[in-house]
Amino acid sequence: MQDRNGETFRDSIATVDQEGKRNYIHPKKPKGRYTRYRTYVSWFLLAILFAAPFIKINGNQFLLFNVIDRKFNIFGQPFWPQDFYLLVLSLLVSVVFIILFTVIFGRIFCGWMCPQTIFMEMVFRKIEYLIDGDRQKQIKLANQEWNAEKIGKRTLKWTLFAIVSFLISNVFLAYLIGGDVLINHVQEGPSAHMDTFIKLLVFTAIFYFVFAWFREQVCIIACPYGRLQGVLLDNKSIVVAYDHKRGENRQKLRKGENREEKELGDCIDCKQCVLVCPTGIDIRNGTQLECVNCTACIDACDEIMDQVGFEKGLIRYASENNIEKGEKFEFNARIISYTLVLTLLLGFLVTLLFLRNDVEATVLHLPGQLYFQEGETISNVYTYKLINKTNNDFDNVEIRLLSHEGNIELVGGKITIPKSGLFEGTLFVKIRQEDLESSKEKIKIGVFSNGELIEDTTTNFSSPLKVQ
Repeated sequence: MQDRNGETFRDSIATVDQEGKRNYIHPKKPKGRYTRYRTYVSWFLLAILFAAPFIKINGNQFLLFNVIDRKFNIFGQPFWPQDFYLLVLSLLVSVVFIILFTVIFGRIFCGWMCPQTIFMEMVFRKIEYLIDGDRQKQIKLANQEWNAEKIGKRTLKWTLFAIVSFLISNVFLAYLIGGDVLINHVQEGPSAHMDTFIKLLVFTAIFYFVFAWFREQVCIIACPYGRLQGVLLDNKSIVVAYDHKRGENRQKLRKGENREEKELGDCIDCKQCVLVCPTGIDIRNGTQLECVNCTACIDACDEIMDQVGFEKGLIRYASENNIEKGEKFEFNARIISYTLVLTLLLGFLVTLLFLRNDVEATVLHLPGQLYFQEGETISNVYTYKLINKTNNDFDNVEIRLLSHEGNIELVGGKITIPKSGLFEGTLFVKIRQEDLESSKEKIKIGVFSNGELIEDTTTNFSSPLKVQ
């Protein structure tokens, strides 16, 4: 595993042994300044994650992704399927941001902000440390026979894992069906909403499988971001890196020896960086797909350097060029290009968000109907749909013809568009034939609320062919 030049370590992964069987990783409990910082960041992100589906802004859920009912709220602002182009643009912005972020900082998102890492390292792993103990005690417990101690600890741990998975499932479901709906279903009990209860059990089983068994293999095997990282990184990207120029040649520390005289490096081969790694790699082999930039190895190495009186930073955030040539980070052409593209996309997205209409109007010909002729008047029948994208009701709504002289007759009564809701109906458009220039003419229709134009749309108006 230490062949940096031949890189034979890349031929296998730490979670599978030479016989092809699962090799469970038992990382040593990390401690240090970066671990503290990551803990604070994790608490903050977990608080947001658990609170977001239950926070309301102007009566709208802060974050909602109800795919079935096609209702979406982003930061309390409702979005509809008609705003799909905004979603596509947002995804493009996200992809470019991830590319830019990875080019500069590597896989730091995985170690600091990814939900998989946060739940695994800051929730489930903490429970494991509390019940099973640190690395050596976990290994001992895993290898010992099934006695009263092992059965008791395993039962307690797995029960807590199941409870936490169930809580996560509830929060996850709240993002999909709405926080208020979930609370209502919980209050009324599983028997009244068996479909919701079954979904909760399915999500619980998935989360339990991921965090109790699959664990770090999500990052190593399933996550596509690790593969993307290998394409995006270059020698100027800042990653968690081992300073091999300072650390090699590595050798155990012996009392009273002159390491400089023997041309030995600062790495004393204590393997603490390997023992704390949640994916089981040796960071001294260089940048690897499995590394999630969690900084556990930095804290472990800094602690050892303190104990032996060497300078900290043998493992640190650095680029390959920084280690090899002492170069400081600089913006290169690639980073500037990504930044420019990201800025343009963000500007375009913000502009579209500001220009987004409060009401979306769709007027379509009634299927199977062309036109009716009453003397000199041509009549077309349409179905219409008005979508309110705001948090306010629209009262006294009228639909008027803007492009031609004529009348619009609504089928039904008064139109009121509820907040974050829609109104559907049927209408007739009547225009004198002499005011039409073709048999299929574009007409413009306006939607008014309290006399103020709030939206306009166009549709086709059919009529008989004119005889020249």
